[in-house]
Amino acid sequence: MTAEATLPTTSTAPAVRQVWTRARGIALAVVLILAAAVAMAAVRSTARHGELDPRSADPYGSRAVAQLLADRGVSTRVVTTLGAARTAVGPDTTLLIAVPDLLTDRQQSWLHRATAASGGRTVLVAAGGPSVERLAPGVTADPAISTGTTLAPDCTLPEARRAGSADTGGVRYTTTHLDADSCYPSNRLATVLRIPEASGGGDTVVLGAPDILYNDRLDKQGNASLALQLLGSRPHLVWYLPSLADTSATDTGGRKNFLDLLPSGWLWGTLQLFIAALVAAFWRARRFGPLVPERLPVAIRASETTEGRARLYRKADARDRAAAALRSATRTRLAPLVGVPVTQAHAPEALLPALSAHLSGDGQTLHSLLFGAPPGDDAALIALTDQLDALEREVRRP
Repeated sequence: MTAEATLPTTSTAPAVRQVWTRARGIALAVVLILAAAVAMAAVRSTARHGELDPRSADPYGSRAVAQLLADRGVSTRVVTTLGAARTAVGPDTTLLIAVPDLLTDRQQSWLHRATAASGGRTVLVAAGGPSVERLAPGVTADPAISTGTTLAPDCTLPEARRAGSADTGGVRYTTTHLDADSCYPSNRLATVLRIPEASGGGDTVVLGAPDILYNDRLDKQGNASLALQLLGSRPHLVWYLPSLADTSATDTGGRKNFLDLLPSGWLWGTLQLFIAALVAAFWRARRFGPLVPERLPVAIRASETTEGRARLYRKADARDRAAAALRSATRTRLAPLVGVPVTQAHAPEALLPALSAHLSGDGQTLHSLLFGAPPGDDAALIALTDQLDALEREVRRP
């Protein structure tokens, strides 16, 4: 009984260890990105939770203002939709818009039409350039932000004179209304404006910063006095907190496509993931520079490759392809020897005259040898090979 010899198998598939070695960098990067994202989300969620919300007791909430107003008989109601805010306006109501810049252009125009002749008071908190121009026409926001926070009234507005210095600052405004009260100036530009309505007895108040409404700033300077007087002039206070759930933000009056229904945060997130994928692909791609030898299962000599291709040609009776390869290689080697560029080695009008001049031979014979028809049998192919070798030796002869 004879035992068969077991040959070792050769596999080119990467092992588990190799896969882990290659992928551990990407896995570590993904873990670090996720950990950083979770940490940032946690910090942001605890830093300003309920900002400018009259129901929030956080440092940046406004619950203290709402409670002080309630002690003075002023009711506070929070709304998060444009429809509720427009319905609530009236001569006995103060409408506070917490973040006007979050409203779309269409929402700002609708809100201005509702409050323009309502007879009540509208308070805009830290409104930027585009939003203040729509909600309070005639008012312009200065691009430069006020650096100082505690400012003096320096105006005739009774509420400001009674409150004294307050933490206003923030956005600075200019107005074309001659009857407007420009208070708490910073570098001669007002940070608090009151613009009376032409008719109806209402007005609009623009605050450059929300500091006087924060819980942790209410007991500083004259913040509490100024906030209570500006927000307590009517028996009802409607506190408008713009929300992403408000359908009026996406109401364009026409049909919506799929991208219009996606929140803007998803689009930005997709763009960031695409950029991260490109960076990872560039990082894991082959480095630029010279090629390096790779370990192959089998090393094959060049002579064996040539013989193998010759056998394939012979098996397929491809004498035309074999002859074309022999003639092309011969022309490429002869061209530099007779002063013809390699790029023109396969052009008869360039190569044949130079060969004829070098050998003083018949151009027709050279054309038949280098550019002629393919041989009809194996004997003719062998004869062609001998003739090409003889021609090359003749040219190389000194």
